Amino acid sequence: MSDSIDQNTGEPQAATTRYTTASRANVVGCHACGLVQPLARTIEKQRCTRCGTAVHRRHPDSIARTWALLISAAILYIPANLFPIMHTSSILGSEDDTIMSGVALFWNDGDYPLSAVIFIASILVPMLKLISLCFLTISVQRRSTWRPRQRTTLFRIVEGVGRWSMLDVFVITLTIALVRFKSLAVITPGPGALAFASVVVLTMIASMQFDPRLMWDNIEPSGKKYD
Repeated sequence: MSDSIDQNTGEPQAATTRYTTASRANVVGCHACGLVQPLARTIEKQRCTRCGTAVHRRHPDSIARTWALLISAAILYIPANLFPIMHTSSILGSEDDTIMSGVALFWNDGDYPLSAVIFIASILVPMLKLISLCFLTISVQRRSTWRPRQRTTLFRIVEGVGRWSMLDVFVITLTIALVRFKSLAVITPGPGALAFASVVVLTMIASMQFDPRLMWDNIEPSGKKYD
């Protein structure tokens, strides 16, 4: 990096830093162990020299796989909220509870923090994750250059908080395990629990299939910092 002279004014210009992408440097990183190695131009599938995993410049069919998983999760999101997630049988009768009825029950009983946690983890987070992944996938398909750093941060947030969506499934599992020790009531999971768990798993796999490096493929490596 050095200062250059403006040919018109003769005054020194501020130095700029030029960045080199992995594609231009002809290297590729392993998705499993992170080892950066030269990209081999061979017909056979290249394997990581350290762990033996197949390496690619980008995840194969990343967009198509992400869309397939997101559409499946969006379809299952409907029965996950409409079907009962828990069935309770006791000497007083039987009752089916959905996610929203559970939220309303805790809210009416005055357990506002617990009601808020269930609502955020079971309804708000999966919905926002679906919307965010759809937005990121569409932006990549349209070759958008709008705020790549912020989109990358959004992807990291989605990937990090997605696992907390399993909180409601854990609560159901724990409740079933505790109540089965008693003879007055029996709690069994409903079809909504299976649909909800499927939504969580599908969105987690979708975020794994989405390649965030695609957001930077249309950004010229000029050294500009994207705030």
